[in-house]
Amino acid sequence: MIGVKISVGLLGFGLALLPGATLADPTDEAPKEGQLDPEYAAGKAAIAAKDWNAAIRSLSSAALRDTRNADIENYLGYAYRQSGQLQLAFTHYQRALQLDPRHRGAHEYIGEAYLMVNNLTKAEEHLAALQRICLIPCEEYEDLKKAVADYRARAAK
Repeated sequence: MIGVKISVGLLGFGLALLPGATLADPTDEAPKEGQLDPEYAAGKAAIAAKDWNAAIRSLSSAALRDTRNADIENYLGYAYRQSGQLQLAFTHYQRALQLDPRHRGAHEYIGEAYLMVNNLTKAEEHLAALQRICLIPCEEYEDLKKAVADYRARAAK
């Protein structure tokens, strides 16, 4: 019993040496630009330029090398959605949320995609998830909340 108490105590002490490590949100710290995979950086640049096909090519290449990156999957979903390929967009948003269930961008974007296919219920599920995730007001929640309100206003006409 003493050995268990010592082990638990040492574990607690070890965690205390890592301030914030167990509480940090993985989406809070983006890698520095110089650390980005060149294809990932090219994909983000293509999104900024609204070149969806180039974004898809570059981000798909980056995703092959970094299979656990929720941000890449989210950006791929966004590029596919913007290019009108909604089924592929859903696939990548869902993958992003599998990798990081608290990924605010993926919740916002998949919610917006659900509105595009007239699935208000699913969009509202992601809005509720954002409300739980965002302890303080966050842009993703506000954007999806507005999109849902706009959708409802159009449906009421």
